[in-house]
Amino acid sequence: MATSSQMPGNFNEFLGNSVAVESLRTAIAAGRLPHSLILAGPAGAGKYTLALMLTMAVECQRQPRDLWSNGQVLASYCGSCTNCTRIAAAADLEAQVEAAVAAREELRETDRKETRVLIQPHPDVLILPPDPPQLLIKLGQVRTMIQRAQYLPAEAPRRIFILTASTMMKEAANSLLKVLEEPPETVHIILLAENPGELLPTIRSRCAVVRLGALPVEEIEMVLADRRPEVLPQQRALIARLSQGAAGRALSFDLESYIAARADAMLFLRNAAGAVQDGSMARGEAGHSALFRMTETYRAGAEGQQKTAAMLRALALLLEDMLLIGAGTPELLRNTDLRAELTKLSQALPFAWIEQAAQGLDQVYSGMRRNLLRSLSLDAFAGQIAAVAAG
Repeated sequence: MATSSQMPGNFNEFLGNSVAVESLRTAIAAGRLPHSLILAGPAGAGKYTLALMLTMAVECQRQPRDLWSNGQVLASYCGSCTNCTRIAAAADLEAQVEAAVAAREELRETDRKETRVLIQPHPDVLILPPDPPQLLIKLGQVRTMIQRAQYLPAEAPRRIFILTASTMMKEAANSLLKVLEEPPETVHIILLAENPGELLPTIRSRCAVVRLGALPVEEIEMVLADRRPEVLPQQRALIARLSQGAAGRALSFDLESYIAARADAMLFLRNAAGAVQDGSMARGEAGHSALFRMTETYRAGAEGQQKTAAMLRALALLLEDMLLIGAGTPELLRNTDLRAELTKLSQALPFAWIEQAAQGLDQVYSGMRRNLLRSLSLDAFAGQIAAVAAG
């Protein structure tokens, strides 16, 4: 889930993808913003932040404009009118969703089952995040959007709906398709997608698509040097690679916490490599014990879940780096400070095992998102990679 805890003061503070942002601002100023829009790009590229900024530009009571020397007019927002401030209040999406889920838990069981998570910072702005615990956009959310889309705006020029992910139930996707076919004149629907391919082709065909690309490593380093001068140059270079082209992620990157989580992930990989040498991995023993050796010390509850998730994210990056080494492209490594050891590990572990482990992590994340016991998710993962080694 994309999150942002603080809105940029203006469009000039949005990092990267200036051409895409300028085209959208031009469209708003000319009254030509598409009724249905997909903002596509990797996690951390700023899709949600940009969606809120565009919403503020459409709904701003003062409607400021920037005029370029070539005569091009770009829409902006004041950030201080009541429309802008209410919309900006939804910037920390994760906190908003947590509050909505907590409120739902207070309801009677029958009401709780029928209540979907919706974020409404403004009467004319509705945000649809993936509904926990399955983390899918559900039919009830889309039905609410369709019902509200039929009414004229109450306090702003347009009604705007933001779907913060492309993962949705089949029934929800089919229902969404109906409103995209003939969106009301006063409605804009913005879909955020890391992978637009997850959306139905019929949905994609009815939306304009704007892609946000990852920023070059060198540009991320420049941003860090400017906005986080306390970070040492060597750390800056590492963070720039680990943030995977997302400037917002780089600016908030906690390198110390990442390195701590990575140490546990490296312990797992070292044990796995040793197990391959003595044959215990093929017997399915070390896949389980190595994985739990570090996680069994994590506390139960939310803290342990967060620590496990951090370790798994670090493990995913390490495995991807090992695949890059195996593919003969070590220059693309993110964990550049561990290049030598990762090279040795990639030689010690079978390529099929590394590949299966990288793919298996997606299922672990999925299980943890569905609130499965982390021990069950990790158990299944360990069994998968042990089976590959045995085969």
